[in-house]
Amino acid sequence: MKIPLQITLRDIPSSEAVEANIREKAEKLDRAYPHIMSCRVTVEIPGKHKHQGKEFNIRIDITVPGSEIIVNRMHDEDIYVALRDSFDAAKRQLEDYNRKQSGQVKTHEPEFQGRIARLFDEDGCGFIQTADGQELYFSRENLVNIDFNQLKPGLEVHFIEESAAEGMQAKRISVSRSAIDEQSLQE
Repeated sequence: MKIPLQITLRDIPSSEAVEANIREKAEKLDRAYPHIMSCRVTVEIPGKHKHQGKEFNIRIDITVPGSEIIVNRMHDEDIYVALRDSFDAAKRQLEDYNRKQSGQVKTHEPEFQGRIARLFDEDGCGFIQTADGQELYFSRENLVNIDFNQLKPGLEVHFIEESAAEGMQAKRISVSRSAIDEQSLQE
């Protein structure tokens, strides 16, 4: 950290153990993400509790190049659990920030639409016809929110394409609730 760690305890008696715990957790953050410019940690017990037991409010303000990461958490009774959970949340936010900075944003596989072309009940498999007329193999293990016995030719489905030894196949096949309802009305 470029600026030394700042710790503020409000409405809490000064505690070397709590401050040591905060320092240790802040050092771990600094080692995991060395571009932290400053870190301010505030621990307080807000007034007028609605239930018994002390509620700890933990606020962590972390300044990094071009941004500020803020964690503000309310916890019950155990200050060390409150600190652990708050610093875990700060670490996750730092990891997300780091991924965005390095261009490693998580991408999802594109989802396609098609219709059930053919079914082989005895084998528990079938083929989906894609918008461009291609047919992709699938098996009952690839169905997400529908049972194989509910499938009928012509039913519209969503899926992702995945390469397999035999070529491209349909995986994670799902059906919208409206498509299932529409199919049952036609029967």
